[in-house]
Amino acid sequence: MSGAGSAQSCDKQLPLSAEESPAISAVMFSAGLLGNLTALALLARRRLGRRGRPLPLFHVLVTVLVLTDLLGTCLVSPVVLASYGRNRTLVALAEGGRLCLYFAFAMSFFGLATMLVLFAMALERCLALGQPYLYERFLRRRSALPLALPALYALAAAFCALPLLGFGRYVQYCPGTWCFIQMRLGRAAQGDSGAWEATYSLLYATLLLLLILAVLLCNLSVICNLVGMHRRGQTSRRLASLEQPAGRRRLSMSEEVDHLILLAIMTITFIVCSLPFTIRAYMNKFMQNEDYKKDLLALRFLAINPIIDPWVFVILRPSVLRVIRSVLCCQMSLKTQENMQTTPAAESKSNKQIDLCGQ
Repeated sequence: MSGAGSAQSCDKQLPLSAEESPAISAVMFSAGLLGNLTALALLARRRLGRRGRPLPLFHVLVTVLVLTDLLGTCLVSPVVLASYGRNRTLVALAEGGRLCLYFAFAMSFFGLATMLVLFAMALERCLALGQPYLYERFLRRRSALPLALPALYALAAAFCALPLLGFGRYVQYCPGTWCFIQMRLGRAAQGDSGAWEATYSLLYATLLLLLILAVLLCNLSVICNLVGMHRRGQTSRRLASLEQPAGRRRLSMSEEVDHLILLAIMTITFIVCSLPFTIRAYMNKFMQNEDYKKDLLALRFLAINPIIDPWVFVILRPSVLRVIRSVLCCQMSLKTQENMQTTPAAESKSNKQIDLCGQ
């Protein structure tokens, strides 16, 4: 893959180059499998530790995200290893390039589905703090969950199936072990069909970008609500409900901050992994920037997101989150103390905020 010409020929390439090694693909598959299984084990242990109490909806969505990443890893990575094992490209492994189409659809589907689940997690946190009555009525009791999750997966599947129906195109990338959405207008497709092929990659990138912006807005709303709670010296929130008794369970602000930290780091991870593809799609469409090495690099960034996601959850255990939260909350308390006048009421409010750091 030394130049444009050799990279361009990968679309129809059949044998793999003798220089290619499966080592990187094997490491990625092992890391993804181990990370997702470890994350599921931690989630299962956390559920057992609740002694019959239902998991918070946020943790249910985290479980869905991990299962999505695990399924994507198990359905995509073995195809790459099979290609190396038989020393043939994905186009050559099955008649009519069907395995290449399958790989490209699976990769694009799980990439989009992961982002949709992440958006659902951010929206759940946003509604929990910003619209507690609506959250209590429709979300916390899981009444909307059986409908929302299948709808998200159906939307992702329908959008990613468009290239199979003629809108857009899935192609093979060098070294022949990758297939994904065509990100550029090929020289042999300089017509209406070629324009449609290039437009689909732009739509896919735009959808990822819009989801990223939506998640960021939801996170910003959560931050504003938490800051407001912190300034009021409120260490817990009550869910508004006409049917709940007066002694209903309180959700601690420390738990809300933990959820926000985990969600924020997962969001940053997805942004880092998806922006290279988004940038390449726009550059190929509007600037006719043909750099096949950068296209492949963007695809590799997109592929490592389901590998990193579970490790974020594994690393950010409750003890680690507690340390991060203590640092953040104590810094906010110190700034609050500097801005407050030294009065009995102010001191009492400051003490409540300092107590939050130790929760």
